[in-house]
Amino acid sequence: MNDSPIGIFDSGMGGLTVLRALIGRLPNEHTVYLGDTARLPYGTKSSDTVARYAMQAAQSLMTRRVKLLVIACNTASASALPAITEAFAPIPVIGVIGPGAEAAVAAAPNGPIAVIATEGTVNGGAYTRAIRARANGIEVIQQACPLFVPLAEEGLTNGEIARAVAHHYLAPLKSRSPKGLVLGCTHFPVLADVIAEAIGPAVTVVDSTATTAAAVEARLQELNLLRETRSPASRQYLVTDAPERFARVGQLFLGTAIDPKAVELVDLQ
Repeated sequence: MNDSPIGIFDSGMGGLTVLRALIGRLPNEHTVYLGDTARLPYGTKSSDTVARYAMQAAQSLMTRRVKLLVIACNTASASALPAITEAFAPIPVIGVIGPGAEAAVAAAPNGPIAVIATEGTVNGGAYTRAIRARANGIEVIQQACPLFVPLAEEGLTNGEIARAVAHHYLAPLKSRSPKGLVLGCTHFPVLADVIAEAIGPAVTVVDSTATTAAAVEARLQELNLLRETRSPASRQYLVTDAPERFARVGQLFLGTAIDPKAVELVDLQ
């Protein structure tokens, strides 16, 4: 199993920010990434629908003999982490909400902590529960930012449109003087500059991708599953729609070019 890949899935391209952090921390590990680009965004769909989609994505990655699965989508983590963990045991499964909550409490231990996320993640309250499990009684302020996902997917991460949307969503949060702000969607890190500008320098912006990568490393070490050979690691990409667009736009999230020949079209039905 040590030479098996780490599996990562997301509703689209946002999870590539998690993959980027994983490659930076564990460059020797093989990875296979699945973006459900035909059915994004997950954040506006019901919890039952997201859980069904997430289970299908997980099943697809399991056929690739992954040794660990990362749910690189906050909405899917909130809706499906327990079910996927149970369904595919003993394969370890890691979501992004727990690591994000830990990073938020470390950054602003006395609160208030603001969480920006999709509607599905906000409505489910998973971040509030996870943060308060680590710091009981801390104030958590949530704000749904649904337009951030299509802005990120379209590559509109700077400029007048992105700034206007960021100020629209974050003005109500800024007035409540949070000490930390969690980017509660893996699409949001590519908008970090305009988000930080809108919320102001007094607020620490927390990106859960680095803490998720650290959690993956710790779990692999615990299970003695780190890849030991030093031959080049493989990068595979699976998408449910528009592989050419994924390769083109995905480099914004991954921070490096994606070989279109490495992107495979799959059907999760």
